[in-house]
Amino acid sequence: MQQQQHLPQQPLTPTRRRRQPARRDGSCNATPESSTERAAGFCPLANGVDDNWTWSKRFRSKEVVLSGANFRTVHFHPNWSKGTAGIQGKRPLNNGRYYWELHVSQRVFGTSIMFGIGTRSCRLHANAFRNMIGENEHGWGLSHKGVLWHKGVALLYTKRFRENHPTQIGIYYDGIEGTVTYYKDGKCLGVAFRGLHKVTEPLYPIVCSTAAKTELTLKCARREFVNLQDRCRAVIMRRVRNAGNLEKLKLPLPIRDYLSEVIDDMEPLRQVDNYDILCDY
Repeated sequence: MQQQQHLPQQPLTPTRRRRQPARRDGSCNATPESSTERAAGFCPLANGVDDNWTWSKRFRSKEVVLSGANFRTVHFHPNWSKGTAGIQGKRPLNNGRYYWELHVSQRVFGTSIMFGIGTRSCRLHANAFRNMIGENEHGWGLSHKGVLWHKGVALLYTKRFRENHPTQIGIYYDGIEGTVTYYKDGKCLGVAFRGLHKVTEPLYPIVCSTAAKTELTLKCARREFVNLQDRCRAVIMRRVRNAGNLEKLKLPLPIRDYLSEVIDDMEPLRQVDNYDILCDY
């Protein structure tokens, strides 16, 4: 059996999630508390503004075709697939908070359908079936097999997606805290990546697929204006790091609760040293 390592400094698993109110900073809250929110459907940055970005016609694979209103629908490998095709969004993400949702058609299968972010150096085409977003230091991605990729390292994050079944993927990028959080069919999966506030290059939404005739549509995009209070919290929590250190500060309860909203005391993800193990996962 393949051995798996525990990596304490890697992104965190979605198990044992703390309660995280969403209204103040857009953190995930998989179970809205009010009946109004349940009826309307929960969404991070619900109090933000619409962000009408779309996909780039310039930064894409030759195996990608755009269609639909504002060219928000992406068709990968419209005839047959002989590699991996990707496309970048036009929206630069650094230093802000952004959320977008992607509706994936029922053609969920193959080596890898991926959702994430990356720099301009992230490859957008390969003549081979690859986990392209996160194959190096230029990308951070989630595969439909439930695995996170960055710097070529695979980490188990969630259950693999159901094949040949449509799904909705939400991505919340917090450029102030430096985190990426994924949602699947309205459920928060927890923080996937950290430390992105240290990236100095512009970051962009990216999707890619190895499967023929995959269709993906950008359904929702929102953004938030960052206030001084949130910026101050981000600086403080980079020093405090965990709930134990926060308790030692003996702060008033309202301030402590506000600071603790961005703490995730969760178990580390497991590294996959041999990706072929996921064929049976």
